[in-house]
Amino acid sequence: MRIRTAAAATVGTFALLSFLTPAAHADTKKGDTTFTSLSFSRTTVNVGVSATQKLTVTATAKDGSGIKEIYGAKLLSPDSRIIHTGSSTCTRPSSTTRKCVYTYNLDPDRTDYYDLKNSSAGTWHFTAEASSMDGDFYDLQNSAPFKVKRYARLASTQASPEPVVKGHTLTVTGTLTRANWDTNAYAGYSGQSVALQFKKSGSSTYTTVKTVSTDSSGKLRTTVTANATGTWRWKFAGTGTTSGATAYGDSVTAR
Repeated sequence: MRIRTAAAATVGTFALLSFLTPAAHADTKKGDTTFTSLSFSRTTVNVGVSATQKLTVTATAKDGSGIKEIYGAKLLSPDSRIIHTGSSTCTRPSSTTRKCVYTYNLDPDRTDYYDLKNSSAGTWHFTAEASSMDGDFYDLQNSAPFKVKRYARLASTQASPEPVVKGHTLTVTGTLTRANWDTNAYAGYSGQSVALQFKKSGSSTYTTVKTVSTDSSGKLRTTVTANATGTWRWKFAGTGTTSGATAYGDSVTAR
């Protein structure tokens, strides 16, 4: 049979992905060959500007006649960047199944094709083809998605004056940055909504007081009325291409 070398994608928590996910390019198959399970060590991989992040994908395929091999296991990015496995181990749990464990390296600081670019952030896919002993196959194309995101950071929250007179104005500042994979440096993330949260002294729960947008340099600045002693912090929920982030809080006494 003809073996297609379909490209795939990469990026949490260990997760079993369903094959019912809607696909732009549907999987194709012949006969009773199927992937019975597919799991990722992380469903979202947040990558900074230097450290390589690893992703492990475990795929198990089955066919009544037995699985000959699982071919062409790759990760495919939104900008069509293909990441090949760094290492793989395959076993035969039974006469009808084949199980393979693949390890991939996501590196933002390389000098070759595999170097991540800003355009690589978003939804990736794992692709592979299982081929059976009797010529059947399952070509996994787009039903195994995961996220690869640019790592975001929030500088420690700064609130002043400290202490503050109860009922008076408190100024709170911060800075949101994210990894720029094109320059391998962190840069201000502009135009993003960031929650300013407060935890009253003696409480264990933060409550959002207001939402503030970052300026062109990623900086945050706002004023609030200080009604109680407690801790202030910034929290960013993240986007489809950028991770969330939470700043260290700043405790302020209101007298």
